[in-house]
Amino acid sequence: MIDLNDVHKSFGENEVLKGITARVEKGEVVCIVGPSGSGKSTILRCINGLESYDRGEINVEGLKVDRDAASIVKVRTQVSMVFQRFNLFPHRTVLENVVEGPLYVKKEARAQVLERGRALLAQVGLAEKAEAHPPELSGGQQQRVAIARALAMQPKAILFDEPTSALDPELVGDVLGVMRKLADDGMTMVVVTHEMGFARDVADRVLFIDGGVIVEQGPARALLNQPQHPRTQDFLRRVLHPL
Repeated sequence: MIDLNDVHKSFGENEVLKGITARVEKGEVVCIVGPSGSGKSTILRCINGLESYDRGEINVEGLKVDRDAASIVKVRTQVSMVFQRFNLFPHRTVLENVVEGPLYVKKEARAQVLERGRALLAQVGLAEKAEAHPPELSGGQQQRVAIARALAMQPKAILFDEPTSALDPELVGDVLGVMRKLADDGMTMVVVTHEMGFARDVADRVLFIDGGVIVEQGPARALLNQPQHPRTQDFLRRVLHPL
């Protein structure tokens, strides 16, 4: 479904991605892990066309990702993104946030979109918050609204950019629970995360990225339990057993 071939990206003199080649199959959950500044979030933003890339090629369902092409709108309707900081409109109700994309981007009928929006809020455990505004919700609730908003577009895949890193620890479980259910339902997901337990239990594969390159990749449990590359071993030792 998602195919990256030798993708390079620089910000000024800083080369962030140094030739990323990877595939994500339909229904697969792929977690991307690695130290801060290694290029993880940039990969997601390039897949969704939020960032241009300098060299290489990215395809989603055979459609080339080019942020300057008219086809990028179609890519973004097929691949939704959930951000670290929720990115909800504070002056609009929760339900209005959820249905905005289908109404104004896909031009769907209002009645059916509102019905879907309410069903999605129930799916993420927030049916009673439809008329509330985002500032009235906890961080975990706002992130679940953001997931409902992503699902409202009826995407073929969802990209998650560290969706729990801005949350208080006691709120993380609710968001991960929603993501586990999506994985169980067969949603294609690419997740940048520091939640190694989630990656081990839910992901099909894990990519470990450092310095803009894929250092090691493989089945989630195998890579996280028995990493082969010394850099992966060092990273996981620091993450799983901090001083």
